[in-house]
Amino acid sequence: MIRSELIQKLADENPGLTVPEMERIVDIFFREIVDRLATGGRVELRGFGAFTTRARDARTGRNPRTGEQVPVSAKRVPYFKPGKEIRERLNADGAAEA
Repeated sequence: MIRSELIQKLADENPGLTVPEMERIVDIFFREIVDRLATGGRVELRGFGAFTTRARDARTGRNPRTGEQVPVSAKRVPYFKPGKEIRERLNADGAAEA
C-alpha cells in the first residue's frame, strides 16, 4: 500500500471528511512520529508496534562501483518493533507466504 492508497481508504471509510482533509491528518500523523524520533523519543501504537531509533557506529564502507574505501559516519536509524497482535497475525496458521 502506498500513501495515496492509505489516504483514499481512510477517506472512503470516513465520508464526513474530504480527501484533502484526510491527507492533512495523515501528514500530521507521520510528521509527529518523525518529530518525536528526531528528538530521541519513542512512539508506541498499542496493538501495532513501536518506533524507536538505534545508533550505528562509524565504520569504513566501500564504494560499490570502485571498491574504494570510504568513511561512513555514526548515525541514528529508525527501528520498528511490531506488536504482539501483528506478529501473531503474520504467523497464524494458514498465512500466505510472501
